[in-house]
Amino acid sequence: MQSATAWRKSTRSSGTNDPNCVECRQTWRKSTRSSGTNSNNCVEARTSGGAFQVRDSKLGHESPVFDLGAADFAGLLSAVERLGSSE
Repeated sequence: MQSATAWRKSTRSSGTNDPNCVECRQTWRKSTRSSGTNSNNCVEARTSGGAFQVRDSKLGHESPVFDLGAADFAGLLSAVERLGSSE
C-alpha cells in the first residue's frame, strides 16, 4: 500500500542518470459530501497510472486501498449517486 503522500517519479526519468528528474506527490481528495460533516461515510480518491484508488478517509494511512479501472470508478460514482438520490 502506498502512503498518502508517496512521491512518484516521472516515467521519462526512469533508468537515467539525468539530474533533471521530476517527482509528483500523489495526494488524496476527500469527497465534497464528506466536508464539514461528522458522517462516518467518508471516502477519499486519487488517480494512479490512468486508474483510480479509493480508501476510507476515517482510517487514513491504515485504510486498505482499492484499485479501480476507469469504468469501475465511474460505476462506483453512479451507484453512489443513485443511493444518494433515494434518501
